[in-house]
Amino acid sequence: MTTQAPAPTRREQILAEAARLFAERGFHGVGVDEIGAAVGISGPGLYRHFAGKDAMLAELLVGISERLLAGGKQRVAQANRSAGSATEAAAEPAAVLDSLIDGHIDFALDDRPLITLHDRELGQLRESDRKLVRQLQRQYVELWVDVVRALRPDASEGQARAAVHAVFGLLNSTPHLGSAPSLPGRAATAALLRRLAHGALGAL
Repeated sequence: MTTQAPAPTRREQILAEAARLFAERGFHGVGVDEIGAAVGISGPGLYRHFAGKDAMLAELLVGISERLLAGGKQRVAQANRSAGSATEAAAEPAAVLDSLIDGHIDFALDDRPLITLHDRELGQLRESDRKLVRQLQRQYVELWVDVVRALRPDASEGQARAAVHAVFGLLNSTPHLGSAPSLPGRAATAALLRRLAHGALGAL
């Protein structure tokens, strides 16, 4: 018996529609009334959930950075727990890297509007939120760098960090792949991205 995912809350629905509209038209091209209409409530009704568009954008960009970091840490921990229960040793770096790549591919395919938002609208955040996003992103990068260097000990820290950034650029190119009907399918696209990411890191 499968367990259904819980239905999104109204707050989550608002954020999802805000992300979609901001990505399509730009932050300044979307009004509160339009976001409200997309979720079936009046524009002023949104203020029961958010102080305004700025708060929505901050929650979207800070939130996805927090999710990526937390998800990455969880994947590393799960891989190590699985290895420890079987062999009393840390997981093989290759297995941990596989898990990190798969997690980022899920993000790149399922949250394409957030990638567009980050690229276009990060500068719209107030300075404290922008700094927080950058801090979370640096921690996420270093998580990958540690795993890559464990797998490729001959690579310098700078080389590993450059390779990780290059892989992020590759995986985060999904907003430029076109609309879903033009893609070869989620599984095939994920498999392609996985091969490309491993190929890039394998060049170290």
